[in-house]
Amino acid sequence: MVSSVSRLYLACVALLVHVPAFAAEPVGKAILINTAVTGSAGSLAVSSPVHRDERIRTSATGLGEFVFRDGTKLAVGAGSAVVVDKFVFNDDDTARALSIRATKGSFRWISGGSRSSAYTIRTPVGTMGIRGTAFDFYVGPDGTTAVVLLSGRATFCGRNGCQELRRRCDAVVATRAGVSAPRRAGPALLDELRNSRALPFQTGEQRLSRRLRTGGRGCLSTASLDAPSRDIRGVSPSGPAQQGPGAPGSPGPGGDKGGKRGNNGKGNGANDGSPNGKSDADR
Repeated sequence: MVSSVSRLYLACVALLVHVPAFAAEPVGKAILINTAVTGSAGSLAVSSPVHRDERIRTSATGLGEFVFRDGTKLAVGAGSAVVVDKFVFNDDDTARALSIRATKGSFRWISGGSRSSAYTIRTPVGTMGIRGTAFDFYVGPDGTTAVVLLSGRATFCGRNGCQELRRRCDAVVATRAGVSAPRRAGPALLDELRNSRALPFQTGEQRLSRRLRTGGRGCLSTASLDAPSRDIRGVSPSGPAQQGPGAPGSPGPGGDKGGKRGNNGKGNGANDGSPNGKSDADR
């Protein structure tokens, strides 16, 4: 009898060991993979599913773009690591709670169709709250975090309280001592972070696909600092939906129809992390 129970116990243990690590329903998928990007179960490819508690890492030259079930988009730049902490769905695929934990590297976030209160981004030195927002952020080796707002509003809360970013190209830097007051982003921000590669989607060091671009000039260019914030999803807080960049017949970020770039031989017209107006996904 004891022997039979032991065999049954061992069989159950073996079955559990061989159950795939991510048998749960996917919360998103990869839409672009450059060089090496890995998840908790191994290498990721385009269309690979992303699950709750998935740990995503990129190589020193890697780039991953992901879309979650509610339409939220996340770009993970080179040498980065992030965990999808929590994703709780409503019946309409919007999120009641979507939380990610960024431990190091460079990222771009574009909110999807869920309520703003559903979104939380955690870093080693604080937490971001989001309102209809797109922004780039960087987490350094010591946890130092920089946030550059591209549209909407965002709040960063650190040890000394919270700061709100309200205008396009507003930036804050947070350390373990607390978060700075918002200032206008510019080239000096990279000097402060002591890393010229901290914001690769702003400098153009890494190229995003059209789905992750926000239009306008990069915030590290002084010419962009007076540009108003706008909702990149094409929905005005007080008006009807508008055609977004790249829609047929609508002006693209370069000012031409259909979302193509108007470079005129002068490089990328958008200057938002996609040099020469093309990404791997556009070719």
